[in-house]
Amino acid sequence: MDSLTAPRHLRLHDSDNVVVAVDTFQAGQRIENVTVTDRVPRGHKLASRLISVGEPVRKFGQIIGSASRQIEPGQWVHEHNLNYSDFTREPDAAHAASVQNVLPIGQRAVFEGFRRANGRAGTRNYIGVLTSVNCSASVARFIAEAVQKSGILDEYQMVDGIIPLVHGGGCALDVKGEGYEVLKRTQWGYATNPNIAAVLMVGLGCEGFQIGRWKEAYNIVESDTFRSLTIQEVGGTRKTMEAGVAAVRDMLPTAANVKRETIPASELMLALQCGGSDGYSGITANPALGAAVDLLVQQGGTAILSETPEIYGAEHLLIERASNPEAVQRLQSVIAWWEDYTARNRMEMNNNPSPGNKAGGLTTILEKSLGAVAKSGTTPLEAVYGYAEPVTARGLVFMDTPGYDPVSATGQVAGGANILAFTTGRGSAYGCKPTPSIKLATNTPMYTQMIEDMDINCGDVLDGVSIEDKGREIFEHILKIASGERSKSEALGYGDAEFVPWQIGATM
Repeated sequence: MDSLTAPRHLRLHDSDNVVVAVDTFQAGQRIENVTVTDRVPRGHKLASRLISVGEPVRKFGQIIGSASRQIEPGQWVHEHNLNYSDFTREPDAAHAASVQNVLPIGQRAVFEGFRRANGRAGTRNYIGVLTSVNCSASVARFIAEAVQKSGILDEYQMVDGIIPLVHGGGCALDVKGEGYEVLKRTQWGYATNPNIAAVLMVGLGCEGFQIGRWKEAYNIVESDTFRSLTIQEVGGTRKTMEAGVAAVRDMLPTAANVKRETIPASELMLALQCGGSDGYSGITANPALGAAVDLLVQQGGTAILSETPEIYGAEHLLIERASNPEAVQRLQSVIAWWEDYTARNRMEMNNNPSPGNKAGGLTTILEKSLGAVAKSGTTPLEAVYGYAEPVTARGLVFMDTPGYDPVSATGQVAGGANILAFTTGRGSAYGCKPTPSIKLATNTPMYTQMIEDMDINCGDVLDGVSIEDKGREIFEHILKIASGERSKSEALGYGDAEFVPWQIGATM
């Protein structure tokens, strides 16, 4: 083949006025009877016809912005000639929900997990050391390090480890405000996540987030799976460390008194994340993960889509799939809250795409959101939850979170997620104890470059592997990881530092 003709490219919808470069385009090459005039990096967009000033630019059959100047056929389309612009959301029958009957229990896939006393199912079995405030974060880490160094965990092979779940807040906040309520929910959600067997809560004593008030709110009592300490009451750092290690020793026998058993896939609650997205995200890994979500929902399981700023501009596609008016109303109110939130902080929703996203081919939040929504598959949207609220519905649900991955995933785990799938195009280094994180690469070059971090390569979708086959591969891998096989991020030791509750409101 002549190097100046026919490089690989994708037209994603008949109505699109851009095509996507699978491989880098060079000036002089021919794409769909158009001569390339600019070098176009892989994953980026090329105008396939004349686009006038102010005219909508379409990708996926949807508006991703408008031309800031006239774009000639064959030109590179990116920040220099494509602007974010608001638009009227258009109904799209192609995005209507695909309702699937849930399989009977006897026909469902299974995994080997931990059945908890309350009936929920875990995929891991950790002891967590939570903190009420940043002032007790170091002591929590000291306790976890001391337990690990003591070697006592070697005697309890069914315990996956001890996690210091520390954060940067807990004081200088309105104890009657929204920020306090979010932190309260998040802490409770982690304490009760089915991947956590036992919890030690460590505080300072004088902070705004009082352990006693938190325990009272959820009727928590000291037991063989829950203990609490405050540094000021115990008598300082060293004494609290010793008391914390002793408390963990006391809880270990109960935490270890479990075994994996066969559990239907309907008990899986899958958190959906994307980070370091690129121009391939909405073409390969995200729709493939969406196909896996459809399989999970067919099994009776649950998937949590989140990152509200990263569905902005594509929320109408979710609204069209909502199974009930309450979900529609709540999603609309969430979008309105974010518009107000960014406005009063002198920001805009289009601030979301990062430099890495743009280097990978994404230009506007509208374009990024269309790709991000593809993670949700095609099944109906059943419910919408606030940050860290307990997820009780089955099927596809949405949780309101920021787009920042550690904060978003923290809310999902607090909501009950016992496994997580994370798509990335630029290459994300992330883990999420106590919930295992599975990394899905959007393109083969990055997968090869970061193979020790990536679990599955979705770049082969560009080589002809079907979205359905890749979705099946992802779903089967989810079952393996849920059954105890370690993900790449777990093997590398990620997850101790990624607990990041959403801090809302003023720091006083």
